[in-house]
Amino acid sequence: MSTPTPTIHGLSLTPLTQCAHWHSPLDIIAIKHFCCNKFYACISCHDACETHPSGVWPSDQRRERAVVCGACRHVLTIDEYLACGSKCTACGSGFNPGCKGHWGLYFEMDGEGVKG
Repeated sequence: MSTPTPTIHGLSLTPLTQCAHWHSPLDIIAIKHFCCNKFYACISCHDACETHPSGVWPSDQRRERAVVCGACRHVLTIDEYLACGSKCTACGSGFNPGCKGHWGLYFEMDGEGVKG
């Protein structure tokens, strides 16, 4: 089943979804925000562009396709992203492993050892 390529929002976006805040060669994901169902390059872009606070995906919604690879535009489920080892499951492009430190800003982690 093919998923349509989502529109990515953010500040100073590159074709790989890097933004004004995160722009290393590994900063190539965008995350759909629970609060508004819009894909943003990062939470800082969301907060700069929206007037509402960011929401966190509940742990019972891990099958939601909510993370897009900026290299190939594959949309990963939350479970797929959390288990991918910082690489796209479709094209193998590397994601920033430091993003794990921010997972709690986007996803309910239920004491899984990662805090936002």
